[in-house]
Amino acid sequence: MPKSRKRSQPITEPRLSRPSSTASSHQTRTTIRNFHQLLKRQSQLQKLGTRSRTDEAELLNISKQMDALGGLNGYQSMSVTGQASARGGGSEKVLISWLKELGLHETSSTLLEVGALKADNYRHCPWLNVTPMDLNSRHPNILEQDFLTLDANEHHSRWNIISLSLVVNFVPIAEDRGRMLELAHTMLAQNGLIFIVLPLPCIFNSRYTTPEHFDSLLECIGFDKVRSHWKTGGKMAYWLFRKSTPPVTCSRTTFQKKTVLRTGNRNNFLIKLP
Repeated sequence: MPKSRKRSQPITEPRLSRPSSTASSHQTRTTIRNFHQLLKRQSQLQKLGTRSRTDEAELLNISKQMDALGGLNGYQSMSVTGQASARGGGSEKVLISWLKELGLHETSSTLLEVGALKADNYRHCPWLNVTPMDLNSRHPNILEQDFLTLDANEHHSRWNIISLSLVVNFVPIAEDRGRMLELAHTMLAQNGLIFIVLPLPCIFNSRYTTPEHFDSLLECIGFDKVRSHWKTGGKMAYWLFRKSTPPVTCSRTTFQKKTVLRTGNRNNFLIKLP
């Protein structure tokens, strides 16, 4: 009996490694959490002016552990798994619904999507001119770029909307998180919108961050809250802020130090202004 031939598949785009659909939610969260912890420690050691042999050995060990987790590609694959439709879909659905509520689907807007894992998240929104960007591009249409290294003057007031979905928490240094938000403010056009998504524990189970503290921080930078949403017992929190003028009454020093707001068994998530 002749062997059956496999039908060749048309090549319409570069083939990307796809995460297994069987990866458990627990496995996904564990990989992402471990990668975040390693990345934070790696960044702390790299910023040391002088490193000892012990520090160098620890850096090497961290690099090996990150490679064992699949490196940045492995982290991204797990993030894509977490965005699968079977697990609630990507956060872009929330942003799109809010933009439509504000009537922005009736006009064209420019959108910078920082941390884009897929190039076509907004393919059903012809009214959005999207620039997908990521540290490690998985697609030729995603710009490979570190947002924190963008020239603020060159990109001043460039975009109508900036999306930071699960991006701020990926930045390992608290001051760089604050700098990221301030850069976004600079790069937004007048009355522009910033969309922020964080894991819920970042604001509900942190020693240093509460929902009220987070809102006050954004207000100090120069953002007015437009929308926010999360579910009790859920996994994600969503915000939409509009660019405004920083209030003259804001004391930046409040957000330049680490202040314990809650005690007990908490995480250490923190955003500091530089």
